[in-house]
Amino acid sequence: MIGILQLWNKWEENIIAIQKQLINSQIKSPQVFLIDHENNNRGLTDTYEALQLAGSLELDLVLVSEGKEAPVAKILNYGKLQYQKKKRQAQSARPVVKEVRFGLNVGVADYKLRIEQAIGWLSKGDSVKFAVRLRGREHQYREQAGELLDRVVSDLSQVGKVQSLDKRSLIALVIPA
Repeated sequence: MIGILQLWNKWEENIIAIQKQLINSQIKSPQVFLIDHENNNRGLTDTYEALQLAGSLELDLVLVSEGKEAPVAKILNYGKLQYQKKKRQAQSARPVVKEVRFGLNVGVADYKLRIEQAIGWLSKGDSVKFAVRLRGREHQYREQAGELLDRVVSDLSQVGKVQSLDKRSLIALVIPA
């Protein structure tokens, strides 16, 4: 019984893992552990009865996972499930953080180009991490590097907000507003 509850709690994870799911008449097992459309565990049920119940609700019977005794099936809208699955995959495929590195003596044109790119990324929903690199004797001018980060933050204040600004390591993380 505990195994069924664990499967029940992780049914979305199992659905993501299985590429091709069996639905409705594709389920060949004579009995299934049934979870109805209101997420109630109905226990061991004949597959034919489960199909009739799903049909009366105008929903689908979807095989969630293969069990040792009987497979676990759930009554739900299969088209809606596919849509949500595709949407989750699209969101997880997007890179979350873009990184921009500056030198201390960045030119005006380069600076404007990076700010325009960052505005585009922030408008798409990505976060942008700005880092200022100092080499050799440039470490004498850490204050100027901190001012450069402040200027970046002020230029992006319209489209993003600062999540973290670390002047010690010269890193600023800007997230969409």
